[in-house]
Amino acid sequence: MELYLDLHRSPELSGAEHRTAARLAEELTAAGCTVSTGEGGHGVVGVLINGEGPTVMLRAELDALPVAEQTGLPYASQVTVQGRDGVAIPVMHACGHDMHVAALAGTARLLAAGRRLWRGTLVLVGQPAEETLSGARAMLLDGLYTRFPRPDVALAQHLSPFPAGFVAHGSGVMTAASRTLDVVLYGRGGHASMPEYAVNPIDIAADATLRIKEWSAGQLTQDYDRVVAAVGTLHGGVRANILPETAHLGIGLRAFSAERLAEAEVVVRDILRRTSEAAGGTRTPEVTVSSESALNVNDPEAARAVRRSHADLLGASRVLDCPPTTATEDFPLYGGAGTDLYDGPAVPTVYWMVGSVGAKQWEAAAAATGADRFAHVPPNHSPAYAPDPVPTLRTAIGSLSAAALEFLTRPQTEVSVKCQRDDVRTARATRHN
Repeated sequence: MELYLDLHRSPELSGAEHRTAARLAEELTAAGCTVSTGEGGHGVVGVLINGEGPTVMLRAELDALPVAEQTGLPYASQVTVQGRDGVAIPVMHACGHDMHVAALAGTARLLAAGRRLWRGTLVLVGQPAEETLSGARAMLLDGLYTRFPRPDVALAQHLSPFPAGFVAHGSGVMTAASRTLDVVLYGRGGHASMPEYAVNPIDIAADATLRIKEWSAGQLTQDYDRVVAAVGTLHGGVRANILPETAHLGIGLRAFSAERLAEAEVVVRDILRRTSEAAGGTRTPEVTVSSESALNVNDPEAARAVRRSHADLLGASRVLDCPPTTATEDFPLYGGAGTDLYDGPAVPTVYWMVGSVGAKQWEAAAAATGADRFAHVPPNHSPAYAPDPVPTLRTAIGSLSAAALEFLTRPQTEVSVKCQRDDVRTARATRHN
């Protein structure tokens, strides 16, 4: 808890997680791990070897977001950093990564203290730059699977705005594939008093934003055909009396298949081109793919095993079903999804959600209707996102530890995670004893 509160007060943006990494490295070292830092940027890798057995990797993210915290908590972040243009940027752990790191450290302590119960190798990864979808790739390119023990299974969890004390599992797809487009729209600058002699790219950007929103609204089905296209940034101009030459958009695309994602990109590029041409844009819009992520798909066998371990720990009624979400992750890269970042067979991956909403807050939301519920239960990335610390941390440490032990309590011959049900029962009995 002390670590969680410290990290929440002192968040760091993607690529600048030096203090967070140092705190995690201290915790893992104290737990008896062999620790390496500076992996793929500010990444941390802790290795705990405990005899012959499977290798299990646990991942947590280090980075925070450029959000001004509005929780009113006594440990709320007051951190700001200076941007490239000299403007102060507020920083907040608005996605729960501070809790993920604290749970990883707690799991390391717990499993290190209980070495007599398990055999194998534990690899604990503190990953930088998840919010920019670049950290997993950087760590793999830096030799995560060649300079450290290669995992037989990789596990990760994420906070979500449902009741604390519960976890949620999905079969198959957990999070969407995504692509981020950085767009430059070209106009003709001029004086604001004579807009008829200029082509204002901010007008083009505004028109394109509305057209993209209108198209995306028609794609918000509740099935695997769902597509999301959203403009997250719009920048242009420096003064109200100067019409600029260019305007910039940042557009996020998300879908549950590579094919639908590619189709969405074609549609959005066409909207940008046609909108620019109709307004007299001086050049075809310049579109760059700045980041992308693959579908986050759970390995079926491993996911069933982890879900059983959570039912044993929490009770079956506290293990919920989780439908696919259009949130995105770079965690799939550790399984080899859509990449050539490492040689050899794919690594089975399992990803689940951990509830973070306190009982009173959830009751207030349940009494509300429609969009009013989100006033009581702010989602991740909201400036008001505030996990209930005690039940959330307790569940996050427990679920991560139980998932790791599901594999580390198996005989070495069963590391393929395709073991029979009787073997799983034997592993559970060993763990519980």
